Amino acid sequence: MLLGLVRHGLTDWNAAGRIQGQSDIPLNDEGKMQAVMLGERLLQEPYRWDYCITSSLSRAAETGSIVAEKLGIPLLEADGRIRERAYGQVEGLTSAEREERWGKEWNTLELGQEKDAQLQARALDFMEDISARYPDKNILVISHGGFLAQLYVALYKDKYVERIGNLSLTILEKKGQEWNPLLYNCSRHILQNQR
Repeated sequence: MLLGLVRHGLTDWNAAGRIQGQSDIPLNDEGKMQAVMLGERLLQEPYRWDYCITSSLSRAAETGSIVAEKLGIPLLEADGRIRERAYGQVEGLTSAEREERWGKEWNTLELGQEKDAQLQARALDFMEDISARYPDKNILVISHGGFLAQLYVALYKDKYVERIGNLSLTILEKKGQEWNPLLYNCSRHILQNQR
């Protein structure tokens, strides 16, 4: 079984540096183009994908819809467990606005944000469930940067810590109980089109 883990395409809030969390912000035009670029890349690669599943937030759902249509694969029902971390009072604010309100250590305060352990627990629950339901299928999962970062911490501790880029692709292969990374946080399809 392969899982292709993808962060959704760019939104206006991403471009402005605003934390989205579970605020339902749609893709912008660049984000839609990024989704098309990923779909075109996946058509050229040797991996074949059976299904696509997305978070229930529109930026992920729209990314998944574009990619699934490009690949001609079914889009499964959206899954709330792969939604972005809830950021509480911090959602919608830029780094400067967060620091102005609460200081540089804002992320250590109780501002209604979902804890790492909670996020990791729902990420691992999703992984266990999806591998039990589709053990011999290859599935694209369109989710969110904060969610994916915590999933990688849960699976690999501190081995993978770089920021997850918009429309980046990570491929994990299930071998026994292990998820072996074949590709991590790759945005080649976007970088090639920026030249």
